[in-house]
Amino acid sequence: MSARLNAHGQPLGTPLPGWTPRPAPARVTLDGRFCRLEPLDADRHADDLYAAYARAEDDRDWTYMSVGPFTDADDYRAYAREAAQADDPLQFAVVDAGTGRAAGTLALLRQDPANGVVEVGSVAFSPLLQRTPASTEAQYLLMAYVFDTLGYRRYEWKCDSLNAPSRRAAERLGFIFEGVFRQAVVYKGRSRDTAWFSVTDAEWPRVGKALREWLAPDNFDADGRQRRRLAESASQI
Repeated sequence: MSARLNAHGQPLGTPLPGWTPRPAPARVTLDGRFCRLEPLDADRHADDLYAAYARAEDDRDWTYMSVGPFTDADDYRAYAREAAQADDPLQFAVVDAGTGRAAGTLALLRQDPANGVVEVGSVAFSPLLQRTPASTEAQYLLMAYVFDTLGYRRYEWKCDSLNAPSRRAAERLGFIFEGVFRQAVVYKGRSRDTAWFSVTDAEWPRVGKALREWLAPDNFDADGRQRRRLAESASQI
């Protein structure tokens, strides 16, 4: 498609008539079938979260996180209490619908309501949540909130470029790889090249449909095993 040109012959981006700044993300509860997202509350969630994280065999889940590992429950509770007070990042606990216990967290950060852009990050899913339908649903619930409720234009995912599991998760969820920002961050005493991914509002109808189809009850057998992979749902759209 040819670019629009102004009176000087310069190409212009797509017009956005009527665009107005979007609301900032709020402390809302988002309900799903497998889980619900609740605003992080240290008094309500910290003990469950620390116990869930303690199920891991080692500390590898914290390697690419800016925080952790935590020495004990008190250490984690102090972190959770401080994290819960911030508006950006805005932290959510992922609560298992079956047990009612928190099993992980994720956040909306680098919020830019004026341009309708926000990033999902600080994803800390315990072994109880990893590779479960609830982990996918938690991501879907937050994406749907950003696009369908808040009306944002761009949803970002960033990670250490060496974090292969995070990169695979982004692509599985429908994010598009955009490139690597070299030497973008210093954390835990080391340099980080940051891999960027995004979903835009134009892509969200396709991505959201694929996620809803994968999460549908008929995609799981009596033992809770998926009948078709998420990539198969996406390829049919």
